[in-house]
Amino acid sequence: MAIAATVNLGLVLFDLSYVPWRDFYLRKLPQIIKIYDPIKGIEAHRDTKSYLEAVDALEEQVNQTGLQSPQVNGRLIQISRLSSEMIDSNPFAGVNKSGTLEKIKNRMRDRIGNESAKQSFATFWSQPYLSQKGWDQENNFFNQRIRPLIASNYYRQIGESGEFVNDFWMIDLPFVILFGIELLGHTFLIRRQHPGFSWLEAVLWRWYDLFLLLPFWRWLRIIPVLVRLDQAQLLNLHSVRKQVNQGIVANFAEELTEIVVVRVINQVQGSIQQGELTRWLSQQENLRPYIDINNVNEVEAIAGLLVKTIVYEVLPNIQPAIIAILRHNIETVFDQIPVYRNLQNLPGLGQAQTQLSEQLATQITTNLYKTLVSAVQDPVGAKLTSQLVQSFSDALGAEIKEKHVLSEIQSLLFDFLEEIKLNYVQRLSQEDIDQIIEQTRQLRTQVSVPAVVNKGATLPEIRQG
Repeated sequence: MAIAATVNLGLVLFDLSYVPWRDFYLRKLPQIIKIYDPIKGIEAHRDTKSYLEAVDALEEQVNQTGLQSPQVNGRLIQISRLSSEMIDSNPFAGVNKSGTLEKIKNRMRDRIGNESAKQSFATFWSQPYLSQKGWDQENNFFNQRIRPLIASNYYRQIGESGEFVNDFWMIDLPFVILFGIELLGHTFLIRRQHPGFSWLEAVLWRWYDLFLLLPFWRWLRIIPVLVRLDQAQLLNLHSVRKQVNQGIVANFAEELTEIVVVRVINQVQGSIQQGELTRWLSQQENLRPYIDINNVNEVEAIAGLLVKTIVYEVLPNIQPAIIAILRHNIETVFDQIPVYRNLQNLPGLGQAQTQLSEQLATQITTNLYKTLVSAVQDPVGAKLTSQLVQSFSDALGAEIKEKHVLSEIQSLLFDFLEEIKLNYVQRLSQEDIDQIIEQTRQLRTQVSVPAVVNKGATLPEIRQG
């Protein structure tokens, strides 16, 4: 079926290109002209056909009676008159070949050396000119340079619909019937495999095959042909599909980004305006219970991990910098005391000031660090800290529930979200979509390695859990 669809597409493309390429077929493959002209409703134009027949009669008359005979002169007068009529009536215009007539006129002007096409034809078809230049030479010029252009003109029949006659449907009909039967068969099988599908849904399962049945826009059949060739593994279109998908995603990603983000913000704003924030604060006990999957308070765990990292890892590394800052501040305080500034003039007290400032800064930093370490390690201290945080949270929640505070918070939140839409959503949509698509493709093509999470548990094990 893929090969049959390809053959049909080839015939469609030939039919679409036949009229523009008819001159080429006329010169190189005249047998095709005889076969396919009737299908396109093409026949010889009466005026140009009569013109060439008159020239053929002239050639026969010259062979019988010679160039200087009265009979030849009469035929030359007839051809000269037909030339003038051809220029005036332009029989080439009916099939959009006026350019061919202009080419004929230009070649005749160049041959005679006259700016007037009619006078050039009149001179060419005259006994004095043909006698002077030679009948055989000028006749060969006409047959090689002028006759093919005149012969390329044609008349195309017009149907009752007002369009040009085209009987290609008779060639296309057997293929359409074949593709229609195949589509019905596939639709029947799809409905048997998916009983919940309607007939329309089953047909749309292979939507691309519908292009094979259209009597118009036949060039769209290239879509099902490419799909079928790819399915039959006669043509590898993986790279093409990838580029098409990337182009489609790139075209819609910007708009989708804006739509999704703006819609989320609008929903949050709508919830704030409808008072859902107030109901949430006043009825927390009635909300749906929070789902915990590992019996661990992740917020507390993360906070504890951060505190330990800061106390045991970060603070020891930055302790010299803290000491330097405290020493500078202590020295600044000493300098502001008038009595101390007077004592500083005594010999040896300047160096003593520096040592004292450094000792104070070091002692303060060391004591603070020990206090933090003991607070982290002391269970009672940790419990008191947790109670402090809980009390602070309860007090803050109680104050927030006050009507004027809550109203102001709602207003500020609403305005803040509106500013996010105006300032940042456009940046999201303007991000380099092609780069994002490329990164996504690289993620899909990389070899997936099982991630080790929490005591050697792999991702499949976590999902099963």
